[in-house]
Amino acid sequence: MARYRVDVLHGVNLDMLGRRDPGIYGTFTLSELEFTVKGYAQEMGLEASFAQTNHEGEFCELLHRARDTCDGLIVNAGAWTHYSYAIRDALEVAALPAVEVHISDIENRGDEWRKLSVIRDICIGHVQGKGLEGYREALQMLKEALA
Repeated sequence: MARYRVDVLHGVNLDMLGRRDPGIYGTFTLSELEFTVKGYAQEMGLEASFAQTNHEGEFCELLHRARDTCDGLIVNAGAWTHYSYAIRDALEVAALPAVEVHISDIENRGDEWRKLSVIRDICIGHVQGKGLEGYREALQMLKEALA
């Protein structure tokens, strides 16, 4: 069986996990999230790699290079999800199966602007409001799409 490579891309402010509003995002850090998700991936026979940036252009560059580094994507673009058409275009350029993930339930956060996702319709699925477990679900979606 092929071992599929998955890039997990974290956007703006995700490096602040553990310090940013634990009532919404939990108390785990980005390092703890990556350790856990790597374990989920290994359980499924997937190989996960990770990147995080607070710079929109760098996020686009990661997406541009994705076709050379992986078979599928998990994308948590943070606030860029709601307005970055540059990231949407870069995701289209990547032309890989992608799952949009959000730790919090963005559609029930109270802020009207958080309900919009400019990338959702070009992703094969999305998961929100499930914390770390949402990444397991996203990996499962990708595994099924790649098989």
